[in-house]
Amino acid sequence: MQKRSVRLAAIIAVLAAGGALASTWRPAIAPIAPPEPASFPAQVVARGAVLAKLGDCAVCHTADGGRPLAGARPLATPFGTLYSDNLTPDPETGIGQWSAAAFRRAMKDGVARDGSHLYPALPYEHFTHVADADLDALYAYLMTRAPVHQAAPANRLIPPLGFRPLLAGWKLLFLHHGPVPVDPARSAQWNRGAYLVEGLGHCGGCHTPRNLAGGEEGWHAYAGGLAEGWHAPALDAANPAARRWTPDALYTYLRTGISPDHSAAAGPMGPVTESLSTVPDADVRAIATYIAARMAGHETGDGTPRPIDAPARAAAVAPAGAVLFAGACAGCHGSGAPMLAQGRPQLGLASSLTDPDPTSASQAVLRGIEPPVAGRGPKMPPFADSLTDAQVAEVLAYVRARYTNLPAWTGLAQRVRAARKESAQP
Repeated sequence: MQKRSVRLAAIIAVLAAGGALASTWRPAIAPIAPPEPASFPAQVVARGAVLAKLGDCAVCHTADGGRPLAGARPLATPFGTLYSDNLTPDPETGIGQWSAAAFRRAMKDGVARDGSHLYPALPYEHFTHVADADLDALYAYLMTRAPVHQAAPANRLIPPLGFRPLLAGWKLLFLHHGPVPVDPARSAQWNRGAYLVEGLGHCGGCHTPRNLAGGEEGWHAYAGGLAEGWHAPALDAANPAARRWTPDALYTYLRTGISPDHSAAAGPMGPVTESLSTVPDADVRAIATYIAARMAGHETGDGTPRPIDAPARAAAVAPAGAVLFAGACAGCHGSGAPMLAQGRPQLGLASSLTDPDPTSASQAVLRGIEPPVAGRGPKMPPFADSLTDAQVAEVLAYVRARYTNLPAWTGLAQRVRAARKESAQP
């Protein structure tokens, strides 16, 4: 009797496991012959080009020095390194044999044409909210690009995460279908911004904290997150900016990569502003309107505080930092520096310096800052090879004390060390 019970339990376990595995199965969608580019209406392709910019497709799907949209870019995650897919219409290594239906399924359900589950490095938890007409326009744009034959390297993930059926469980928890709700109490501009930010723009993918499984913590939406080793600041009332972000200030920042009352786009935000510099003006205005509304309630004094500049106090806090700042930084950031006379933001206005998290400030010193849009704007050289972690920490402690009235960062040397390690990831 006991052996029979054990055998029955084993059969039930096998059937349950088989049923669970079967529930992860998705059918393949039949391949098609690559369509002729001329088969897509020109106006649809043009709209798709704008949508590709709004979604920053080329940022993740172009390797350094590689062909646009041909994939193979390494994407570091807490679970290992993923390599982006080829989005050109190459029939063997790209999406040349994908139908519009297969493309929509990938974007909305995270399932490839062959039925395999896609990793959420493709932010389909946001793309699932995009209207089919926009996905079809994006498909038309991609299918009219020049095909590039380039296969991505194999992903390097922590076992057993390379077993793609496990992603079905992830989706049950974190993939929520449906359109972005329209708020009738809000303006058309606000609702357009909500659609772009929550959908193709996938801003929450960086600016929302994630749990241990890599899913966005929806109850903390836009409370700040991590992106490529940088800290993406909160886009809610807890935003750390020294001066209140207005829709006009956000528009200028997103359009040009710099706001005189805040700072310049750095790290992952640089390519975002580069993309937004070429899309229709109305779309950037809508995004700025929506995000500014999300940050409503953020107050610092009267909303327009003047930055602190207290070198004597700061030198007492970080004497070594004061010396390093004088030698390496004061030429651009010190009082009377030519850069400031040109209308560049002052250090006391930089969100990375007023942020409770020193990660982005550390990365700015280590990696430097490139002009975000068309080679225009501030440029800062990287100091990773010329300053040690301890020296970077000293400089940051000094500028935090000199240009803000905020508490000192704690554990700064360790945080700089962690930032350097992140910057070394592929």
